Amino acid sequence: MKKAVLLLFLTLGALTVRAQANAQELEWHTDVAKAVSLSEKSKKPILMFFTGSDWCGWCMKLQKEVLKTPEFTKWAKDNVILVELDFPRRTAQSDALKQQNAQLNQFFQVRGYPTVWFANGTKTADGKISFEALGSTGYVAGGPSAWLDGANKIIKKS
Repeated sequence: MKKAVLLLFLTLGALTVRAQANAQELEWHTDVAKAVSLSEKSKKPILMFFTGSDWCGWCMKLQKEVLKTPEFTKWAKDNVILVELDFPRRTAQSDALKQQNAQLNQFFQVRGYPTVWFANGTKTADGKISFEALGSTGYVAGGPSAWLDGANKIIKKS
């Protein structure tokens, strides 16, 4: 009986570690220019996650309940290019990153966190970036399936 219980715990532990590893396989870009290039090549829209990673409770809740789940990981790999636009209070950032994030925050008129914008991005001949906003969302109760249903409705418009 003890061996069976031990085996069960080891199996469940291995599955939990694997699920967490899969969720961490996603690449969240912070360089918007690079993300736009990847978006143009892959023909996938950009998901821009505006967050206060070290102070925003709802942002952390969205991360835990949706963005760090295996369901989101699979969906994101197939459907979007991920960009994190962070506005931390305690974590240091370069001036260039702060400026980029502030400009996008202003462009998309973000009023609260978390906000997730979906957009198509293009680079013009002179190297400037332009966006076609598709829609936005934030925290949605109901876990990954509820959040992904809303996200799919937004990106299907493109």
